[in-house]
Amino acid sequence: MKLDTSPIAAIATAPGRGGIGVVRASGKSLAPLIDALFPGTTLALRHATYIPFKDAAGSVIDEGLALYFKGPHSYTGEDVLELQGHGGPVVLRMLLARVLEAGADFGLRLAEPGEFTRRAFLNDKLDLAQAEAVADLIDASTEAAAKSASQSLSGAFSKVVHELVDKTINLRMLVEATLDFPEEEIDFLEKSNARGQLAGIVDALNKVFSQAAQGALLREGLNVVLVGQPNVGKSSLLNALAGSDVAIVTPIAGTTRDKVSETIQVEGIPLNIIDTAGIRALDEGVDVVERIGIERTWGEVGKADVILHLLDANLGPAKADEEIVAAFPPGVPVVRIWNKIDLSGHKPSLDVSADATHIYLSAHEKIGIELLRAELLRIAGWQQTGESLYLARERHLIALRAAREHLDMAAAHAAQDDQSLDLFAEELRLAQDQLSSITGQFTPDDLLGVIFSRFCIGK
Repeated sequence: MKLDTSPIAAIATAPGRGGIGVVRASGKSLAPLIDALFPGTTLALRHATYIPFKDAAGSVIDEGLALYFKGPHSYTGEDVLELQGHGGPVVLRMLLARVLEAGADFGLRLAEPGEFTRRAFLNDKLDLAQAEAVADLIDASTEAAAKSASQSLSGAFSKVVHELVDKTINLRMLVEATLDFPEEEIDFLEKSNARGQLAGIVDALNKVFSQAAQGALLREGLNVVLVGQPNVGKSSLLNALAGSDVAIVTPIAGTTRDKVSETIQVEGIPLNIIDTAGIRALDEGVDVVERIGIERTWGEVGKADVILHLLDANLGPAKADEEIVAAFPPGVPVVRIWNKIDLSGHKPSLDVSADATHIYLSAHEKIGIELLRAELLRIAGWQQTGESLYLARERHLIALRAAREHLDMAAAHAAQDDQSLDLFAEELRLAQDQLSSITGQFTPDDLLGVIFSRFCIGK
């Protein structure tokens, strides 16, 4: 990706009111900007200077701290100026406008989303996995996710990926050296223990993938949709899982007309629980509002990672439930929740049958809820490993899977004979490229653009 070296500026703090707000600028040289903003003043490097922020006419906009970081010893690797004032949106917009005005003569412009972090990546201050961890740390919805994002930001994930790349490169060197000197007639595969080295790389990659997949769960979570006929206890189950009354519960069928969402965490995994309007035939006296609610229910079902199909354990299944099941999208895990066991006399239990997993519980009495939580973790693939996790993204998992496939192909060629060494070497090269794409060494420019465009402005 070609680096646009024109200086940039943006508000770096979140929108809204706050005690402190920050306007940040970055560029190869910000000396002209500092001279224009603070004529006759020298800002000490990496020290806070309390100073008035004035407009072009000399009127004070605000008073606060100015911090000047000389590149390459800064977040972006360029000169960085941060103006920390009061966090009102009006005063911050006035301050940003003044900074852009003062830098107009030498090309200062408004930063694009993620452009500060993109420059940090392109100036080798962060690799791509670390840069993505910046956004993940900001967006973390649970404490466990924040800790894992911090791990990745510190370089822990990048370190293990680099180790895999180095091991793959070392094995490639041995293979290609053998290809360059075939007259030596050395049994390469045996004497260099190529198969053993390859097996070690695969084992290490499998461990990294396992940790990354667990970390991806911390980042993405699961969309869990509650589906069923009216008055089977969907809202009560949402409240029981959330631990508070987030949905209205009444004996009147059809109380929920639109979706109600609540994010909870189980073992640090974010679960986006979505309560939906009860499903019944549209000709059963359904008014316009309820009709729209039912249509939206099916829209949420189409986006579900897990479907919880609620049934009344006291009444048993009805024909309408069979119709609901028939309309579920294929491939999505479905858990049958038999609710109201406090009325039916069933014991709380979890039964696995050929058609589905069945859980008997009482949302109203909060009996059997732990069985459901454990089943959701099982579906998610969550395991308590006791190891540090990396807040990986889907593209990281795709790259790790692809690398493993190439290594498996390399192992297949190694199992044949020395005549397959060229294919062995090629599969190692492809595996190396996939691993290197995680940290950005071989990442296409268009993918970089997509990644950084999802950052907030000012970061």
